[in-house]
Amino acid sequence: MAGRQRSLRRVVESWLGTHGATDIRVTRFSGTRRKRCRCVRVEASGERGKLAILFFRHDDGSWCVFPPAPSRPFMGAEPETHVSLQ
Repeated sequence: MAGRQRSLRRVVESWLGTHGATDIRVTRFSGTRRKRCRCVRVEASGERGKLAILFFRHDDGSWCVFPPAPSRPFMGAEPETHVSLQ
């Protein structure tokens, strides 16, 4: 998707805003490169209390509030090549 933000800071600012929250921080980071599912929990504290949102890293480098689609097995086809032994 072309319009996705790659910077976690910008995505957090778009969801939480830069005004109103007195303290915004990453409170949890999980995931490994091998599992290919990375997420962070961001908490914002302000006048109205605390708010926590999970952000997931997608394969294209973007951060979203929904997890990436799981990889599914697929079948591929290769062109058949005939080799004649003479």
